[in-house]
Amino acid sequence: MTLLRSLCYQLLFLSWTLLTAVAFLPLLALATRRQMQTAAGWWLDGALLLQKYVLGLSYQVRGIENLPAGSALIAVKHQSAWETMVFHRLLADPAFVLKRELLSLPLIGWYLRKTGQIAIDRTAGVAALRRLLQEGRRAVAEGRRLVIFPEGHRQQPGHTGRYHSGVFKLYDALAIPAVPVALNSGLFWSRNAFLRHPGRITLAFLPPIAPGLDRAAFMQLLQERIESSTRQLENEAAGA
Repeated sequence: MTLLRSLCYQLLFLSWTLLTAVAFLPLLALATRRQMQTAAGWWLDGALLLQKYVLGLSYQVRGIENLPAGSALIAVKHQSAWETMVFHRLLADPAFVLKRELLSLPLIGWYLRKTGQIAIDRTAGVAALRRLLQEGRRAVAEGRRLVIFPEGHRQQPGHTGRYHSGVFKLYDALAIPAVPVALNSGLFWSRNAFLRHPGRITLAFLPPIAPGLDRAAFMQLLQERIESSTRQLENEAAGA
């Protein structure tokens, strides 16, 4: 049953994505960035409905009161593709820090540019950092919240990846609160796996980290909060 559900979801999701990508093409020329973000939310609503009714996969959000008013750096645990989508509904106008290769995707790359996402060439060294900070300052000036995955790559449940320093560079340069985010999506939607399992994903916004910490203190606190809360959510979902 899980295999059949996953297959149906994949076919319907790809069809829905292609349909909306073609239907929204005029918006690339006519819409503002915020209007394009609204359209992205409509696309996501369709994807979430497919997940709920085809996969039997829903989600719950905790700690929404921990989101500060105004700009913030949202530092998210990365276990699946699910969390790369859902923030279009959790945040009004998110600016994702993502790899530059995604801009080369047909259609999708055009929408990423239009919605003002922050694409970084990870091989560019100092130039990449300069662009990250420049685009981050621009997003903050626009009152947006930045979404970053500090580990860079998806991790299996129970695993901790290396937390990269780019998250601290943004925190330090922008002087905005950093909100750690824990989740257990990998239990239901594994990294690089075709099967998606029914259940309920939990995503938790944790208490924000105020600006002003040095690199060592910030990185340690961020990782401890995310990883300890992620393990708790994993254990909770497993019935431990």
